[in-house]
Amino acid sequence: MILRPSILALVIAVSPAVAAAQDAPPANSSAGSPDGVLTGTVTDESAWKDLGIAITTFATDRDVPTTTSAGSTGALGRALSGIVAADLRNNGLFKPSGPDGLPQPAFAQINTPDYPTWSGRGADMLVQGYVKAGADGQLTVGCYLYDVKLGQQLQKAGWVVPPGDWRRAAHKCADMVYARLSGESPFFDSRIAYIAETGPKNHRLKRLAVMDSDGANHRFLTSGQAMALTPRYSPDYKQILYLSYLNGEPSIYVYSLATDTQRLIARTHNPTFAPRWSPDGRWILYSMAAGGNTDIYKIPSSGGGTAVKLTDSPGIDIGGSFSPDGGKITFESDRSGTQQVYVMNADGSDQRRVSFFGGRAATPEWSPRGDQIAFTHIAGNLRVAVMNPSGGGMRYLTDSWQDEAPTWAPNGRIIQFFRTEKNSGKTSLWQVDLTGKNERRLPTPVDGSDPAWGPIRQ
Repeated sequence: MILRPSILALVIAVSPAVAAAQDAPPANSSAGSPDGVLTGTVTDESAWKDLGIAITTFATDRDVPTTTSAGSTGALGRALSGIVAADLRNNGLFKPSGPDGLPQPAFAQINTPDYPTWSGRGADMLVQGYVKAGADGQLTVGCYLYDVKLGQQLQKAGWVVPPGDWRRAAHKCADMVYARLSGESPFFDSRIAYIAETGPKNHRLKRLAVMDSDGANHRFLTSGQAMALTPRYSPDYKQILYLSYLNGEPSIYVYSLATDTQRLIARTHNPTFAPRWSPDGRWILYSMAAGGNTDIYKIPSSGGGTAVKLTDSPGIDIGGSFSPDGGKITFESDRSGTQQVYVMNADGSDQRRVSFFGGRAATPEWSPRGDQIAFTHIAGNLRVAVMNPSGGGMRYLTDSWQDEAPTWAPNGRIIQFFRTEKNSGKTSLWQVDLTGKNERRLPTPVDGSDPAWGPIRQ
């Protein structure tokens, strides 16, 4: 079964002595920030990388067995801190130290850190935490962020989770630290859907799969009997929209993550591409070829409604990504003679081309912030690029042979895409931030394509 959002309670300002007994601002708050602390969005990447962030092993009041995959609470404390450190390190903005090689604080020291010790180790910031096992099997995880130089606590929060969701508590802790220090919105506690590929390049088996943002908790959702393509999470995280070719017929399905069942939205009988949700979840966009043209349609996500045709121009109109407010749609079209990015109103009016920088442009995806559009630029190689919604400020983020199909992290700062190796045809999932400097491959058990990043989990 897929792990569902099941953090039962947010325990604000937990402490080892009296869990959930005090008040504190929420994890993404900057209220009460002391002078000299990073509170706003830091545009200079070096401001983050220069921070010395020490992350210690999470303490426990008593080392007892748990039903988690990590083992006892002592082992779980080491695993939790390791995930926090990996999250902060892998996004490319921080260079944390620990938990290995650092002093391990006792349980009673979690909310009373030894500032001189950490100052002597060159730490600017300190992350400490703890884990406790309840009699009912639930776990309480606390997370603290300290400014070593100021000798002050910056943030604290905690979560009560069932054993199966222990990794979510670590991601929530990393999100708290990331948001507090960078001023950016969090994104670690999110999930990714993608197409898992196996077999020779001329006969690929393509299955729908999901995993956590760091590649953990991986699961295949479909068997591969029918080809799956272009998945997208619903805005409420409960469903995944995807295109399937069952017996050669293109079909748009919605897969329910709560029941592990799927329902048919539309079987078009014509070549169909790229179904996408509207931000409110009420509509589904898709592209369909008919009568020599390929146009964009929208249909109610409840299924069974009448499709509304949004484009009607000679040529191929594909894709469709809503702006965050649902008022506009970006798509690709070759009506000018080559693939280019266009923007239109959500009702199909005011269609206009926005890409005018040479080469071709495809697979546009609107940022969750609304300020940029990511797309695939085709000029010899395929590279991931971004531009503003009017077409200005184009920048390359990658420079490989074939990088395509960008999808945004929920905070609009990281982009995921898939990369195809030259000659072999092998595909893999990659991430890059908006600086274009921090690129990493995401581990998957098989080849991967068509990634889709879901919203932050609640």
